[in-house]
Amino acid sequence: MHSPDFIWAKVLSHIENLLTPTIVATWFDDAEIVEITDEKIMIYSPSEMRREYIKTRYAAYIRDALHEMFSMEDMEVVVLSDREKDEILNKNFKNKFLEYNPQFTFDRFVVGPPNRFAHAAAIAVANRPAEAYNPLFIYGPSGLGKTHLLYAIAGEISKTHPDYNIVYIKGDQFTNELIQSVKEGKNVEFRSKYRNADLFLVDDVQFIAGKDSTQEEFFHTFNTLYEDHKQIVLTSDRPPSEMLRLEDRLRTRFEWGLIADIQPPDYEMRVAIIENKCKNLLLTLSDEVVAYIADNITNNIRQIEGTVKKIKAYHDLTGMEVNVENVKRVIRDMYKGKSDTLPTADLIIKETARYFNTDGETLRGPARSKGVAEARHVAMYLVRKMTNLSLPDTGREFMRDHTTVISAVKKIETALADPRSPMNDTIRDVMENVNNKL
Repeated sequence: MHSPDFIWAKVLSHIENLLTPTIVATWFDDAEIVEITDEKIMIYSPSEMRREYIKTRYAAYIRDALHEMFSMEDMEVVVLSDREKDEILNKNFKNKFLEYNPQFTFDRFVVGPPNRFAHAAAIAVANRPAEAYNPLFIYGPSGLGKTHLLYAIAGEISKTHPDYNIVYIKGDQFTNELIQSVKEGKNVEFRSKYRNADLFLVDDVQFIAGKDSTQEEFFHTFNTLYEDHKQIVLTSDRPPSEMLRLEDRLRTRFEWGLIADIQPPDYEMRVAIIENKCKNLLLTLSDEVVAYIADNITNNIRQIEGTVKKIKAYHDLTGMEVNVENVKRVIRDMYKGKSDTLPTADLIIKETARYFNTDGETLRGPARSKGVAEARHVAMYLVRKMTNLSLPDTGREFMRDHTTVISAVKKIETALADPRSPMNDTIRDVMENVNNKL
């Protein structure tokens, strides 16, 4: 099955051969395919005049091209307005979101003392969106089930409110989409996508902190949804009070509703998670093996589930007997290098650049603007902190002398000495991004 973009490119090429390149450039320059089904092709152009010409003069050419090149017969050509395009995109986004993680339901969420409050709050929001707690702010370390609860909320609300426009986004993706919309002149479409949501789910919202334009846009999006009585659910790795780079006006809004934390699972909960995962995987483990895993894999739920999956894979693929000794070896093989694995300088530079919305070449290059210089200092500091590279080697990564590295490291260390400095958040966020890529 060809992609919609491929089909549209071939259609335009066909029309160009029949008419002229000038006509295609004039009337189809900014046209795009939004959706194609077995019965219709839906096209959009931001120009009302061009939409009218495509609909009245060129729809027949599009139908003929689809028939001749792809054997698509009797296709209806639909030219969408701005509102119709937004409705289709929002519908597709909602469906993609809900269908992608069907296993993340409340039934599959293992409840224990460390997460009971957050779980109860999520169920309350799912049962009474925009009435119980708005916004709901869930925070805790990575891998403890925050995203699971977001999807569970969305799944329940989609059953009781099938007409709801459900929008999910990660904090860094919100920034990236905003930047792209500015580049392409699609600010209206960007705002429409988020401000028309009935349920707005934001994962890892901490990544909008420190980004002025993102925070400005997020502030107005939040206000619009809140005033329209739409449900907002946010997750973060820390409470709003500890998001030092977050604007005060956003911090206070995040605290308007209910704040619920999720803590690492205790022993009893880890056992329950292991047994639940075994049930789903049709895997039988002895009490001794379950106890060994629960005693040794303590960081987060994701790691516990990954361990059980790995044990099952070893058993299925090699016929390994699942006893404590073999499980010890499997766990040792899985995690022996995790704490010892060092990131490369290139990875650190790449992730630092991404955090500051630039690129690695810029950090290595001659640019000396305030924003680039700060990003470069952060990257140099983290290369020294997270790798075994010497000062001269670190300098060479940035095409600079080692004395420049010393100066950069001192500047970051001075900033970190103040617990109120936003640099603490920056270093923590970039380090987490780097570690997540290992």
